[in-house]
Amino acid sequence: MINKEEITKAYQRIAPFIRRTPVVESGAGTFGLPFSINMKLEQVQHSGSFKARGAFNSLLQMKVPEGGVAAASGGNHGAAVACAASALGHKAKIFVPEISNPAKIKKIRHYGAEVNVEGAAYADAAALCARHQEETGAIDIHAYDAPGTINGQGTVALEWAAQAPDLDTVLVAVGGGGLIGGMSCYYQNGIDVIAVEPVGACSLHAALAANEPVDVEVNSVAANSLGAKRCGTHTFALAKDYVSQSVLVNDADILDAQARLWTQMQLAVEPGAATALAALISGAYQPEQGERVGVLICGGNADLGQLEQALG
Repeated sequence: MINKEEITKAYQRIAPFIRRTPVVESGAGTFGLPFSINMKLEQVQHSGSFKARGAFNSLLQMKVPEGGVAAASGGNHGAAVACAASALGHKAKIFVPEISNPAKIKKIRHYGAEVNVEGAAYADAAALCARHQEETGAIDIHAYDAPGTINGQGTVALEWAAQAPDLDTVLVAVGGGGLIGGMSCYYQNGIDVIAVEPVGACSLHAALAANEPVDVEVNSVAANSLGAKRCGTHTFALAKDYVSQSVLVNDADILDAQARLWTQMQLAVEPGAATALAALISGAYQPEQGERVGVLICGGNADLGQLEQALG
């Protein structure tokens, strides 16, 4: 049940609860690029990232029990679930690993959710979340590998296709793959969808190379938003069918892109949200002459101290 029709239904379902995020042209010369890129600013979405779309879509289709909602998250998904649960009148408990950005934890609490900070990585938080669900009956909203989540995230592409119908290519940062899975499913090979991952957190790239989801080591400046140890089974299948290319960028290029987004566009974003742009600035992805390129800026829950360090 992950397809263009379901993504369209998801958009109709969540439209009263989300923001239609803007697009902006960077202008030729920005970021040292000789061409203008079209940027969709999903960091201004409720909860600070695209993930609010999947959270609302999932919750609006569920009967929520007395135990409420539970989710494991690196931070952005947790904030999105907390936001959606609060808006719809449900209690929520969010499990986050110790590497999570303090700003994201604060945002989760802002929405009234209980936060459990424990474990070295996302997988540890996920195990704790699963145990809580067994004990309380709370329902789970998966961060990336569930139809409700993927169809919700795919609504980014539905909006963008209407806002910038002339694009040839879009670059999308990848963690567990729910965003690129939904977006590439909506575009259905109508344009090229390029997956961009950090070298130190490349679950989809490794899965495509192995022809199946595999575990990867996670060690990247963008790990608290793109640090899935293994991409999802649904997302892998969608990527195999619809993602045109997978490229990797290193942490130095991510931090450079993050700094340039602030100094040249006045956009304060987290490293994960700068990852797609890093592929263009570094040359990991090189467009053809005249190719119209879009870059998704996927999240704005920046740690301002970290951003200051990136600025040097």
